[in-house]
Amino acid sequence: MYTGKVYRIIDMARWTRFETFWFIFIIAIWASIYYFLELDRFRIPWTPMALIGTAVAFVIGFQNNAVYGRIWEARKIWGGIVNTSRTFGVFVQDMLSDEHTKEPVSKESIKEEIKVLTYRHIAWMTALRYAMRNKKPWETTSHHKTNTEWGIRPPEQNATLQEALKPYLSQGDLENVMNIDNHQTALLYLQSHHIKKLKDQGIIWEFSFLELEGLIKELFTLQGQTERIKNFPYPRQYASLNHYFMWLLLLLLPMALVPQFMDIGKEIAVDYPVWRNLFMWFTIPIYTAVAWMFHTMERIGRTGESPFEGTSNDVPISTISRGIEIDLRQNLGEDKSEIPAQFPADFGVQF
Repeated sequence: MYTGKVYRIIDMARWTRFETFWFIFIIAIWASIYYFLELDRFRIPWTPMALIGTAVAFVIGFQNNAVYGRIWEARKIWGGIVNTSRTFGVFVQDMLSDEHTKEPVSKESIKEEIKVLTYRHIAWMTALRYAMRNKKPWETTSHHKTNTEWGIRPPEQNATLQEALKPYLSQGDLENVMNIDNHQTALLYLQSHHIKKLKDQGIIWEFSFLELEGLIKELFTLQGQTERIKNFPYPRQYASLNHYFMWLLLLLLPMALVPQFMDIGKEIAVDYPVWRNLFMWFTIPIYTAVAWMFHTMERIGRTGESPFEGTSNDVPISTISRGIEIDLRQNLGEDKSEIPAQFPADFGVQF
């Protein structure tokens, strides 16, 4: 997620510069063909171009609306994870006690159980964000040169999942989780089994057990919602046809635009003869501006299709997860020097 006050023009220009060079090349070729071969009669009327342009604008608008809906839904889901995580943290601290135990339990043992449950929840968030960063066949924008050339990448690419989980799990739990394909689901199973064990020991009262199990159920729901967005792409027929229609417009547009400017040049030549053959070259900046606008709007929609892919346009799940971890561990009473810092926002980008 880009966090600057405004998305600077220079950054937008750098992000789209390769496509802009292509637009200049395309229109320069067409203008040269018309200029040197005098093909001003070979033209496309503006009526069909207007129809194509209107259709492309509608399709791009539909895509951007749908993509924004996916991004906003993803952000709401992770907002729910934030709220449920904080609730889980405070419930664990307040609901574990020796009040109903069958055998004496030390305060230190209860504190250790609270820490284990809290750390396992942090491990669950870590496994979930790693799962969201896994590449799907339809995800392509994170491989685009202009999305990677700054050298910044999501934290999940800097360490393996096993390395990331190791500080939060016992060796036995870690091996168990890594042997199951859906790591985040395995961790919630461990949480539920652990809570059941504590209930049997009397460390958790039965009513508190039901409350905590309700939170586990809510975490399963939120996990399923975020996995749904990750595993169900924006329909490829819409995304692909939108891309093809946009390029059809951009490739046909010079055959309507260049002859139009040649006609205007002829009219101007009545009073200013020198402009007769020069005015048509103004099609280069005009076409480039129009093509850049259509292509950039289409690309903005394309880069937002997968809100967890790991680009500057995505939901910052790594930052959200680390923020929850800091909250939980500080409320456990840990020293700030022992708690990892928030991930840096290089170039104003949070992952």
